[in-house]
Amino acid sequence: MPEANYEDYLRTLNKISEVITSDLYLEDILKLIVTLTANVMGAKNCNVWLFDEKNQEFNIKATHLIHQEYLNKKTIKLDEGIVGLVAREKKSKIILDVLKDERYKEKELAKKEGLVSMASIPMMVKDKVIGVLNVYTNKPYKFSPAEVTLLYTVANQAAVAIEKTALIIKTKIIQEELDTRKKIERAKGILMEERKISESEAFSLIRKFSMDKRISMKEIAEAIILSSEIGK
Repeated sequence: MPEANYEDYLRTLNKISEVITSDLYLEDILKLIVTLTANVMGAKNCNVWLFDEKNQEFNIKATHLIHQEYLNKKTIKLDEGIVGLVAREKKSKIILDVLKDERYKEKELAKKEGLVSMASIPMMVKDKVIGVLNVYTNKPYKFSPAEVTLLYTVANQAAVAIEKTALIIKTKIIQEELDTRKKIERAKGILMEERKISESEAFSLIRKFSMDKRISMKEIAEAIILSSEIGK
């Protein structure tokens, strides 16, 4: 695997920065990141595993040129293999030959794919590991300090993309919840005034309509509001 020059690294990092600030979905962003990383390093494969905190396991989210059998094994426990070790220690692991390292668990697949050397880098947000970035070569290879630095930068950029996406999703959910609450409150007020009932009775009525019609309380509230506005 020929070592890329400094200009290649900079171009790749610039491309990754552009991808991260784009409006692409996270899955597409990660796919582009692993492809760009594999290409600039001339690597056999590059993949990203993200940590599921609830289940304490890693799920493969993006990969570049790998056998389908590998993709079928989509989870790795926190106490398993190199990925788990990198996450627990929050440190990169460089392995000259995965077939000779007892910590590496997927030796049969490595044989099929011709995976030899490996660089495994933690993806960090502040002091928290949210995933692991792996790069493989097809022959014994010693990753240079510059290449390891590049991989750390890529891993950090990927972590930024994930954090950004998670924040956007969280913000949208909060906004939707606030919007729903506002509409239900307004609908309750309309029912209280029209039917001369209490707040709790109005809420119960909206909930009953929702259950009977099998649609959300937000939709019921919107219908009540619309009906009130039309009637004015």
